[in-house]
Amino acid sequence: MDLSAFPGLAPFLDPLALGIVGGGTALAVVLRTPLGDLARSVSALRVLGRKRFDADPLLSQITALTRIARRHGLIALDRSVIADADIAAAVEAAVDGASPADVAVLLQHRRMSRYERHRAAADVWTGMAEVAPAMGMIGTLIGLVGMFVAMKDPATIGSAMAVALLTTLYGAILASLVALPVASRLKRQSRHEAQERARLELPLAALASVEPAARGLREVAA
Repeated sequence: MDLSAFPGLAPFLDPLALGIVGGGTALAVVLRTPLGDLARSVSALRVLGRKRFDADPLLSQITALTRIARRHGLIALDRSVIADADIAAAVEAAVDGASPADVAVLLQHRRMSRYERHRAAADVWTGMAEVAPAMGMIGTLIGLVGMFVAMKDPATIGSAMAVALLTTLYGAILASLVALPVASRLKRQSRHEAQERARLELPLAALASVEPAARGLREVAA
């Protein structure tokens, strides 16, 4: 990286300090995190720039599905194209004869499982925020040891002191300006999505009761 255009930043960039804090933090996170959660924590970065989850379009789709079921029975929903996994699972269960209570339990289970996965991904970033300052302190100790070793060579004291100071700085920046904000936003989005998806339970449970009601009306008419 050419720092000639940013001469003021040169004193704050040290490859050794970056390696100690960045590499040490990454290694600690990898060692303490299951691979599945680690992969989800990285892929979760894609949702940071997205709009917050809104259940209204899904509620409109459920309303349309309910109209179809009332006219043609639940079996007609087998031909419907449903992108949302929760709605698709609930409709499949209803078509197979699940009761409204069973559909509600299914949706609650899926919602909580999704929330736990999201929370595990956010916890990886929270753990990074906890580890980074510790890696900065380790780097500071390494730099201090280098200073004591180089006491007889004043020319090398400056680089050792830079490592001692910059690792603490890098650890604080990584924790406070990167890891904690990411973890906070992921947790906030996860809570919001869980609250929005809770709105889907009653309409989908009611959808599961459409077929018996329609059959009963036909029997009365006959």
